[in-house]
Amino acid sequence: MATSNAYEKFRELHERPGGFIMPNAWDGASAVLLKRAGFEALGTSSLAIAFALGRQDGVHAISRADAVANGTLLAHLTGLPVNGDLEDGFGPAPEDCAETVRASIAAGLAGLGIEDTTADPAHPIHDFDHAVARVKAAAQAAHGKILLTGRTDNFLHGRRDLDDTIRRLVAFAEVGADVLYAPLLPDMDAIRAVVRAVAPKPVNVLIGPASGAVPFAELAAAGVRRVSLGGALYRRAMSGLLEAAEAMLAGNLGAAARAVPGKEISALLPP
Repeated sequence: MATSNAYEKFRELHERPGGFIMPNAWDGASAVLLKRAGFEALGTSSLAIAFALGRQDGVHAISRADAVANGTLLAHLTGLPVNGDLEDGFGPAPEDCAETVRASIAAGLAGLGIEDTTADPAHPIHDFDHAVARVKAAAQAAHGKILLTGRTDNFLHGRRDLDDTIRRLVAFAEVGADVLYAPLLPDMDAIRAVVRAVAPKPVNVLIGPASGAVPFAELAAAGVRRVSLGGALYRRAMSGLLEAAEAMLAGNLGAAARAVPGKEISALLPP
């Protein structure tokens, strides 16, 4: 299990010049393979956990305990700092967010994110004051024991309002969030605007601007400190499965054999 040392290592990665990439794993095999590839920290993926269990993402179909336990597994197997993708904190109230932080600390996670989402498609984003109160409660519970990411999902839910997005992120920073994050920012100008607005606190970006992926070096030059992948690697793995399935249906059974050997993964797992 990770320890407070994992939190310190994770915090130091955000302070190091140049930024870093934090891929999101979902199970033991993906975690140890990403560690072998050379990554220094991992995130969990709420989408991958939900889809793997045949459930919807972002609608409280996964429990707090299960989501936190997934992060604990990744940390135990890799010894790397793990950041929990813990959605809206598993409840609407500020105290729900604080409880999620306390559970994450107890489980040895190095970081976690709290979104301003509601799990209600009719009203997907919490009103501003309530969103800020939730992050404030989470920050008070974190109290220097876990790295807290304050996240607004405006653009993810079609609310293409950069001014409100920045307003929320600045407010999250002011009440104690350590890292700021808004998925699907439209372009590099928007990313630079967010970085400037919350400086000197670090910014996480999901892969890159929605207008199209750019080299990691360009994001780092813009001041981005952390790049996460969300559910992208899980969906990439599912794409490989579909390609193999289509080839097999066409008669090419050898398509299933073009894969990482089981013994390579086994060698990375505990005996």
